[in-house]
Formats: sequence, C-alpha cells, structure tokens
Amino acid sequence: MNEASVRDTIVRWGKSLFERGLTAGSSGNISARVENGFIATPTNSCLGFLDPDRLSKLDANGTHLSGDPPTKELPLHFAFYEGRTCGAVVHLHSTYATALSCLSDTDPEDAIPAITPYVVMRVGRVPVVPYTRPGSAEVRPLIARIVAEHSAALLENHGPIVSGTTLDAAVFAIEELEEAARLAILTRGLPVRHLSKTAVDDLNATFKLR
Repeated sequence: MNEASVRDTIVRWGKSLFERGLTAGSSGNISARVENGFIATPTNSCLGFLDPDRLSKLDANGTHLSGDPPTKELPLHFAFYEGRTCGAVVHLHSTYATALSCLSDTDPEDAIPAITPYVVMRVGRVPVVPYTRPGSAEVRPLIARIVAEHSAALLENHGPIVSGTTLDAAVFAIEELEEAARLAILTRGLPVRHLSKTAVDDLNATFKLR
C-alpha cells in the first residue's frame, strides 16, 4: 500500500482495537513499513483517536522525520523489523494476554497453549520475553534471540507484541493471541483437550507455517 493508505489503515485498526477494549487509554502502539521508512503511532497517543496526518514518519533507520514524536517502544518494533521479514508490528495491553504475561507459571517457552488450530496457524509458539522497562533499548537483544523463529511474544508483566507480513495480518494475529489467552485462562483447572503434536505438525505442514 502507499503511504496514505497505510496511514488510513493504522487509524482504522487503532480505532477498532480501542473500541473493542483490546487496549486502553494511551496504551498500545502500531507501526508499518512504507517505502523508504516506517509510519508509527505517536507517543502517548490513544489508538481510538489517531489523526493520519499526525502519525510519526520514520526513515529506514528509525530517525523521526515528521509528524508527532513516535512511540517510545520503537526499540521493540525495530527488533522485529531487523530480525524477520515483516510489514507491520502491533503491541497492545489486551487483558488476557497481559494476564498470562504476569502469571509466574506461564511457560516461558510456549505461553499460549495449542487450544485451537487458529492460534497455531496465525500466531505459532509464543515465548515470554523477560521484563524490561517500557521503551528501554534493553528489550532489543532479548527480542533478537527469539525473533527468527517467532512472529509474536509476550513481554513479561507488560503484554503481547505481534509482527505480520501486513498490518491486517498482524492485527488478526494479535486478536487470535488474545482469544487463545482468554480461553487458556478460562479453562485453567479444567480437563482441557489441547491439540496433539500430530495435529500441530499437520497444521504446520499443510499451511507451510514456520
């Protein structure tokens, strides 16, 4: 998409995510690749009230070129852009995924159980990245360790981050991650039937997943 379309799509998805309660207040941030750079949501902006003309324009190195100052989470976003081929990154503070990121018994290697085929197909295995202060560049090497094999992660005590080939794909994936996290928490302590390794391997082979 051209830059104008990317700006409009960020605003449209931001409004949708905010109105559905998937991120609150001025939390959450979105970025997307455009020719010769990136467009990102501004720092301390509410995703429900974005202005396409005030979104932050960055060059290929992440230097701010125009618009409002960008989200402080640029180190987090650029760790994904540098580590895998992706066109967009979405970070939210959605309730259930954030809850999983706070639970001490969440599996740090596989935080989202294979409870539906769609979480496998759209998200894959989700590791938990150790806590860093929001906006800290210290998150960059932590993401670098996992990003080649994972398109998504839970940030410890913080929330989910997802990359996608397009902005639509990244949003669909983070929505699926949140739904799977909700199911995982709602079924805790119940006799849950997870997908078998055979079923997961079949999904990976059929849909050519990583």
